[in-house]
Amino acid sequence: MILYGPLLKPSLLFVALALIVSCRPSPSNTYSIEVFQTTQSDGYLKELGAINPKKEDTAQLKLTLTLLPEDLHQELIGFGASFTESSAWNLATLPEEARKEILVKLFSPTDGAGFSLCRTHINSCDYSNGHYSYVDEGDESLESFSLFEDLRGFTGAENDQVKGIELIHPDYDLIPMILESAAVPAADFKIIASPWSPPSWMKSEETSEMTNGTLLPQYYSTWAHYLSKYISAYQEQGITIWGITPQNEPLHAQHARWESNGFTPVQGRDFLSQHLGPQLVKDGHLDTTDLEAGLKVLIYDHNKSSMLDYVSPTYQDPEAAKYAWGTGFHWYASSGLEKKNWFADDLKKHRELWPNKGMIHTESSIDIDPKDPIGQYWRLSPDYAGVFIPFDTYANDIITDLNCGTQGYIEWCMILSTEGQPNPYDNFNSAPVLVNPQSHEIIYTPLYYLLSHFSKFIRPGAQRIGFQAEDSPGLNYTAVKNSDGSIIVVIFNGNEASCELSIELAETRISLDLPARAMQTIRLRASH
Repeated sequence: MILYGPLLKPSLLFVALALIVSCRPSPSNTYSIEVFQTTQSDGYLKELGAINPKKEDTAQLKLTLTLLPEDLHQELIGFGASFTESSAWNLATLPEEARKEILVKLFSPTDGAGFSLCRTHINSCDYSNGHYSYVDEGDESLESFSLFEDLRGFTGAENDQVKGIELIHPDYDLIPMILESAAVPAADFKIIASPWSPPSWMKSEETSEMTNGTLLPQYYSTWAHYLSKYISAYQEQGITIWGITPQNEPLHAQHARWESNGFTPVQGRDFLSQHLGPQLVKDGHLDTTDLEAGLKVLIYDHNKSSMLDYVSPTYQDPEAAKYAWGTGFHWYASSGLEKKNWFADDLKKHRELWPNKGMIHTESSIDIDPKDPIGQYWRLSPDYAGVFIPFDTYANDIITDLNCGTQGYIEWCMILSTEGQPNPYDNFNSAPVLVNPQSHEIIYTPLYYLLSHFSKFIRPGAQRIGFQAEDSPGLNYTAVKNSDGSIIVVIFNGNEASCELSIELAETRISLDLPARAMQTIRLRASH
């Protein structure tokens, strides 16, 4: 087995690297500091063994970041990636030891990335091995409802991409993957579930099975009941679904190449207010008097470039808004991200208009370059949505989302093959973990380490804190306070020049060297 990049070490590795003495030495103003750095040439999530401030006037760039730990903003829910049937299939091709190792590297907060917020699909999706739903065709009573498709395992004949590949554990599947992930010591993650399409018999104007078209109005109540039954059925399997989106990418009604279902803003509002919301309340999943207490409904679940227009009809209608915890959004139309400042203005406007509604980034992904699945993250890479540098785009998108009020960030598939497979389409994505299902090679991509810079150190329940800094082109940063009192700073230097970074906290000033094209996570803990 080949592992790309350094492995994350046990918690004993994370000791204080240096005591930074304040201007007026005092236990309450003295901090231990740990610094973890990723660069293309000098390692991934590398713990720095020494902190050497730059000599005066030698750095081309300088930044002073003043932290304001009492200036508290949104509570953070987590970071992670998605459970998909394709991810489970890739694990089914591996020996048990390798499979368990991957799950530890994804979900352990000490020995891995500590993913804390994930997503999964209801019915099949673009990263399933084929089309499926949970009921028999035409069963309006839903008496045939069964999670068999998420439990059945794999035959090796689902589509051309999986044929001829040995399945070491053919009984593995989506639900076993989720349960095994939850069993990783200290794993702590929440799941948002999203449907890509209702069964075809509930829809009109499809272009192929479960693709394009729209849910017929006479099946609105049936589909709402279906989604509620899914929540209950997963509970019976020992899996709590934390949140649900009524429809993945509802603006895809005509031009999608895989499972999709169109919902206009008004249709989405009416489905929630008249059908899904009341059904979830009736079945005891949702409490409109306390939206934090039960299942969270996140509306929209499509590109943030069109987010404000879509959510307005729901949030402006009290009967619909009372069921909606918040908004889920995606990053696609990536070629417009930087030009639009990663849509910071749209996120800020959402927070301003609806301050009591949450925001979670529910999906991002890039096309894979199977010939260079590591290097593509550090160079301009062609994607269906444009050409951009993936590492830079992810770093800036996550940090901007957080600074604009977003509470969580989820990547699409957490595990795919080194070819970006399997799926029944010519749609090949990269992922945090790539697996060669024949040689059993395992690659932890730069995205795995980039997400770890957030997920491993910013734990559920943390709050973003304020900061002050001068304008700094090419530098992007955020800061949070964990519930244990530790303060985390994540900073990305996208410039071709290094930066002398000064962090001020109360009466303490810390000087660090931030190399060119590097990401650092800095953890500060009060010393006593």
